[in-house]
Amino acid sequence: MSDVKILITDREGQLHNIEAPIDMAMNLMEVIRSYELAPEGTIGVCGGMVMCASCQCYITSKHRLPKMEDQEEAMLSEAFNVEDNSRLSCQIPITEDLEGLELTLAPEE
Repeated sequence: MSDVKILITDREGQLHNIEAPIDMAMNLMEVIRSYELAPEGTIGVCGGMVMCASCQCYITSKHRLPKMEDQEEAMLSEAFNVEDNSRLSCQIPITEDLEGLELTLAPEE
């Protein structure tokens, strides 16, 4: 398997069924940006350095994701619109475990 299918709801409520490569060492935020699912400059503002929460998303499927590290947890504690299922998409590497993942982009802050 070289790609996984991910279902993403953008900030306007439109559903996108995308394919993400598992062999390019990308994270979810980079994939969202590559598909232009949010306007330029509104997602991944810090470039994936866990210094903003512009890439916040809500995981709506029951996938087992990598454990949230302290830095991500700290950033989400200061972010707006945080829900119990919030994650920073820059902290989720694209792996075969994400097959069928469903998520919604959080509103722009």
